[in-house]
Amino acid sequence: MDIASFILYCFIVTFTPGPTNIVILSTVHNYGAKKAMEYTYGATIAFGLLLGISAMLNTVLINVIPKILIGMQLIGTIYMLYLSYQIYKMDSSEPTDNKTGTFISGFLMQFLNPKVVIFTLTVIPSFVLPYYTDMSAVSISVIAITIIGFLAFIAWVLFGAFFKKFLQKHSRVVNVIMALCLVYATIMIWK
Repeated sequence: MDIASFILYCFIVTFTPGPTNIVILSTVHNYGAKKAMEYTYGATIAFGLLLGISAMLNTVLINVIPKILIGMQLIGTIYMLYLSYQIYKMDSSEPTDNKTGTFISGFLMQFLNPKVVIFTLTVIPSFVLPYYTDMSAVSISVIAITIIGFLAFIAWVLFGAFFKKFLQKHSRVVNVIMALCLVYATIMIWK
């Protein structure tokens, strides 16, 4: 196995903007780093769980992937458009009871996030299973990828915290840009 390619692929996929990273940035912007970390913990646990499920059920899923992917695309598209709308209409000057930056929403987002689902369905069979099939090697790979994903989420929390004043000063523009990025990510699901 080419470990350098494996790690580079994991870093590129997890650190690049996607629905989860955009929601993390938006949550930091509007509700602070502490709230974003709550979301991040949920997202990380679900990410690791998805990787584990993919590793264990890979051979069964290969036969039904087209059906699963279409269903996930539809559900993910609806959810991502809903998140886009929530980000767009967000007004950080009004205190609100935020339900989107919670542990549960971070956890559930991973199961509806096509980028994460497709990544978890492909990374293990593409990089690990052709070379290692024993449970310990697969488990170590799942743990390593989960840690990389967590580091990516933390990077987005830190980015949001570092630029919070700038982001708050330009709140409306930032929300519109983040909403449009999420809509773009939604559109890219279908290409």
